[in-house]
Amino acid sequence: MDIPVIKVKRSRLAETDFDDLPFGKYFSDHMLEADYADGEWKLVSIKPYQPISIEPSMMALHYGQAIFEGIKAYRKENGDAFIFRPYDNMRRFNISADRMNMPSVPEDIFIEGMRQLVALDKDWIPAKDDYSLYIRPFMFATDATLGVRPSDTYKFMILLSPTGPYYSSPMKIYVEEKYTRAAPGGVGFAKNAGNYGGALKATSEARAKGFDQVLWTDAFEHKWLQEVGTMNVFFIFGNTAVTPSLEEGTILEGVTRDSVMTVLREQGLNVEERKISIDEVVEGYKSGKLTEIFGSGTAATISPLKELRYKDYSMHLDVASYQTAPMAKKILTEIREGKRPDIHGWLVKV
Repeated sequence: MDIPVIKVKRSRLAETDFDDLPFGKYFSDHMLEADYADGEWKLVSIKPYQPISIEPSMMALHYGQAIFEGIKAYRKENGDAFIFRPYDNMRRFNISADRMNMPSVPEDIFIEGMRQLVALDKDWIPAKDDYSLYIRPFMFATDATLGVRPSDTYKFMILLSPTGPYYSSPMKIYVEEKYTRAAPGGVGFAKNAGNYGGALKATSEARAKGFDQVLWTDAFEHKWLQEVGTMNVFFIFGNTAVTPSLEEGTILEGVTRDSVMTVLREQGLNVEERKISIDEVVEGYKSGKLTEIFGSGTAATISPLKELRYKDYSMHLDVASYQTAPMAKKILTEIREGKRPDIHGWLVKV
């Protein structure tokens, strides 16, 4: 696709402190924008990062038709830039779009538009360990009318944000039993804005108790584990890694989750996708069979847990003795940096 490009007159790159990059605070010089109307995508362009004008009656503000993705671009030692598994994110994005009754975004806009945008702003990719260029594709309804129905028009955009580690230290997680994130038949598997808005109160209450995030449980018994607020979760029992299954449609099909499962299997671990209860985790902790708990996600990458709190019982884990999480993180990092062969074709060159 021949995408028109309007370049900035003066880059903000020199004004950005790459030694201090909080997640999602700074954005690169350009963004991609496309509009959907009359059954087709049109007006695709790359332009300077800038505010957009919206109607107060825009349907996304009232009825929540909004979805997004999280992807990362990395720089190899030779300076080449690569995007990690964007086709998998595009597939998940369009699954979210279907669930929210929104149009799909074609490959020539999602992938090629992203590639051209990252190529234009590749100097914004930090050349530091655990740093990356975070890519945020998103879409929202734009009809300027009130009435509960799907919008006829939509806007798709991509933003780029240089970022450091999402969690700089091992986490403390609170098992949530009061609030519910998702139930079978709902939208838990879709990366829609409402899933995250609905999680904010539970997360704030957990942080007030001294925890970083919540681990969600099922809507009926508050017993079966789902995912942490910003990532999928893994439990290591001996030589077996267990992660909650996707079959009920209540958790996100994480791209990093799939990457972790792949590399763990290649390293000889048993990987089980199945239902897992908090009772099994507590029992495994007490018996010593549970040796690690860690999360995985595009923003969080691989983040170890140092404490899991269930009711009044705290499980303290020795992160210094972790072997599986550091191994998986090391392998994925080496693939992204070109130090290990990309045998799965996960890297898309910019």
